[in-house]
Amino acid sequence: MTEPIRPVILVADDDPSILKLVRLQLVEEGFRPVIAENGEEAIQRAIDERPDLVVLDLMLPDISGFEVLNRLRERGPVPVIVLTGKTRDSDKIRGLEMGADDYIPKPFNPEELAARIRAVLRRSRQTAAGTDEPVRVGPLVIDIERRVVEREGELVPLTRTEWNLLEVLVRNQGKALMNPEILGKVWGPEYIDDLQYLRVWISRLRRKLEPDRPEESIIRTFPGMGYMFRDIDAEERAREESQSNGSTSSSRSAEDAETTSDTSGTSA
Repeated sequence: MTEPIRPVILVADDDPSILKLVRLQLVEEGFRPVIAENGEEAIQRAIDERPDLVVLDLMLPDISGFEVLNRLRERGPVPVIVLTGKTRDSDKIRGLEMGADDYIPKPFNPEELAARIRAVLRRSRQTAAGTDEPVRVGPLVIDIERRVVEREGELVPLTRTEWNLLEVLVRNQGKALMNPEILGKVWGPEYIDDLQYLRVWISRLRRKLEPDRPEESIIRTFPGMGYMFRDIDAEERAREESQSNGSTSSSRSAEDAETTSDTSGTSA
């Protein structure tokens, strides 16, 4: 019987006890772990093994995890989960901005790490249907099929997570999506209560899509509820119809008033 293909997970950390713990958990969960104890080794193993996902510590002995992440991103779109003892929000945000797909602080639960790995792999394997027409919103053109966003003809670079979030919103254009629904579709059921996580990514996406910060964003916020990717054309049509109906109503009211006046005069 042919042995099933096991996803290759590269784990880069300089702590032997953590490497042992993660290795055991990954093997038990059906993955094939590949170990690296420093940054340069991690980069070389990534080249040699072509992992399906990388678990990366930011505090490596030779070069920083940020540098490793940057060099991995230059080579291709491999998913990366940052695993580190750094707890400052600035470090988390920097890692996410550089393209990390998830962030888990130490100490951690090995079972949670395995669950996060499965969730990120699940997202990374999602593909667009291939039959979608590009969505045009103001200066933006969002091509779901090609997974490309352009603003006034210039490419807007998005990370995998930013694209997955945008795709969920665009596929439901004009519909308000609840926070747990977005979190579940983009990150998986393990994340449905992580509202701050969603706020960070929505903010990042807005900055890339709308660098000029318009007064009203194309991603509308429903406080305490969720978000909606606006259908501006539909909103404009509805506005024009409302104005047209209002004008018609006013005209009819004026005509009715004149008729009433004429009738009154005749009766007198």
